[in-house]
Amino acid sequence: MEHYKQFILSRRLVTEKKAPYFLAWVKRFVAFHGLSAESLPPVNEQDVMQFLDDLSRKQEPWQVEQAGEALRLLMFYQAQQVRHEKSPAKDSSEKWQQAADEMVKSLRLLHRSLKTEQSYLGWLRRFYLFLQAKEPEAIEDADVRNFLSHLAVDRNVSASTQNQALNAILFFFRNVLDREMQIGAAVRARRTARLPVVLTREEVFRVFSKMDGTYKLMAQLIYGCGLRLRECLHLRIKDLDLEGKCLTIRSGKGNKDRMTVLPESLVGDLQEQLGLARKKFEQDRRNNLPGIALPEGLGRKYPNAGTEWPWFWVFPAESQSTDPQTGITRRHHLFPSNLQKKFKKAVSGAGLAKPATIHALRHSFATHLLQNGYDIRTIQDLLGHKDVKTTMIYTHVAGRNLLGVRSPLD
Repeated sequence: MEHYKQFILSRRLVTEKKAPYFLAWVKRFVAFHGLSAESLPPVNEQDVMQFLDDLSRKQEPWQVEQAGEALRLLMFYQAQQVRHEKSPAKDSSEKWQQAADEMVKSLRLLHRSLKTEQSYLGWLRRFYLFLQAKEPEAIEDADVRNFLSHLAVDRNVSASTQNQALNAILFFFRNVLDREMQIGAAVRARRTARLPVVLTREEVFRVFSKMDGTYKLMAQLIYGCGLRLRECLHLRIKDLDLEGKCLTIRSGKGNKDRMTVLPESLVGDLQEQLGLARKKFEQDRRNNLPGIALPEGLGRKYPNAGTEWPWFWVFPAESQSTDPQTGITRRHHLFPSNLQKKFKKAVSGAGLAKPATIHALRHSFATHLLQNGYDIRTIQDLLGHKDVKTTMIYTHVAGRNLLGVRSPLD
C-alpha cells in the first residue's frame, strides 16, 4: 500500500491532503473482497463496480466517486508495474511505438478526453522527429529545453501552444518513462493577457439572421445559456428542463456539473428539435443499433441506459459513425466543425469585421449580463468558472460602457 501511495504522490495524481483517503478506500476494497494487501492480485472492473455498488447503499455520492477514483488509480498503478516487468530488447522505432501505445493506455485509464489524447500524441510525434529517433530511455532534460526553444524561436508558436507541448511531454515523462522531469529546466511561457472578442447585441442578432435550422438553434443556446461548444453538443434529453426554464451541464470543463438559465424564447424551437431527435431515436431502436455513448463507467453499471430516451442526444448526427476509442459504430452527436463552419459563414454574411468564433457567443453572454447589472458571482456560477478571476476579464470588456468616461475630443 505504501508503494501505491508513493506512486500517486510522485505522479501528482492526488494532493498530499487527499492521499490518506485514497489509501483508506483501497484498504476497504481489499477487506470487502477478502484479499491480501501485501499480495494484491490484478484488480478488474467487475470487482470495482461490485464494491462501488455496495458502497453506494451506505455512503454519500461524493464518497463513492472518491472511492472510484482511488481504485481507478490503483488499476493504473498495477498496469504500470506490469509494464516495467516486461522490457524485451527492441530497436528505437519499436520502443517509440510501444511508448505511444503506453501513453494512450495511460490517457484512457486516467479518463482524459479524446481531444487531449489526440493532442498529446501529436506532440509526442513532433518530439520524436525533433530527437531524430533518439531512444526514449536516453532522453534528457536538455532535449526538452531544446525542443521548447525550437518551438518558440524557429516555429514562432504562441505561449499557450508551447505550454501545451510541455504538458504533453511532462505526461510522457511521468506516466510512460516513469521519471520526473525538472520543471525548472523547462520554464513555462507566460501567456499574454488578451481581451475576449465580444459582439454587441445588434451584432449577435445580425449573425443569427444569417443562420437557420438546427445550427441556428445551437448558436442561440450557446449565447442564451453561456455554453461552451462541447457542452452544447453533449446535451442529452434529460439535461433540459423546459418547464423550469433551466439547463444542466454534465461533466463540463474540469469535470464539473452546473445549472444555467434556459431562454424562454427557445422553448418552442427546442420542443421541435426534440421531435426530430425522437424520430432518429426510434429509427435506431427499430434497427437495433448500439446505444449512444455514456459517460465513463455508466455503460457498465447501467448497460441498457444508452438505448433509453432520456440519455439520447438533443442534437444527434444524421448518420452513424465509429467511435475511435471503442471501435463501436453508433449514433453520435453533431460534429463540432459543422457548427463552426456555419457560424463563420454567418459572421462573414453579417459583414462583421471582428474575428468572432462560436466561443465569442459565450463571451458575449457574460458581458451582456454584466452590462445588465448582474453581479460577478452569479455570472461565475452560470459560466462554471472555478476562480472568479477568470470571470473578472469581462469587467474589462464591459467597463468601457459602465465607467461613463467621455473622451476629451467628444
